[in-house]
Amino acid sequence: MTTKAAEALYQAQHNYAMEGKKYAIYNPHNKPIEKLPFIYGFNNGGSPGWYSAVLLAEDGTGLGGHLCSHECYMEHDLGILEGTRSDRHEEFKKHYPDGYRMTFIPFAEVRDHQGLKIACDLNEKKYEEEQQAEKKTEKK
Repeated sequence: MTTKAAEALYQAQHNYAMEGKKYAIYNPHNKPIEKLPFIYGFNNGGSPGWYSAVLLAEDGTGLGGHLCSHECYMEHDLGILEGTRSDRHEEFKKHYPDGYRMTFIPFAEVRDHQGLKIACDLNEKKYEEEQQAEKKTEKK
């Protein structure tokens, strides 16, 4: 268990290291940035020390997640910021080979973010379709 002082120091060091980094963009065909689909990173809640960080593509496809001790670490740990988590970006490129742009929605803004709401609705629809397909397969 870390002390409050050590926790504050780690957060300050992390914030300093991430300062000035922009949201990552993959744009192999030089499209206008506003035409690229979003990959949303967001804080899906939790409790101190156990916050659920989630990645959701604009089309509703889940692209990963991570447990974080604090929201301040999520942009790095999810690969939202330039130069972070190249391993995740290899997977993002498979999903969106023609490009994408990253964005992060903090917990306080999740419920009101229209783009994220649409992506969540699409995700729910995909889940329901998968469930229906499984039921049909089980009946055969």
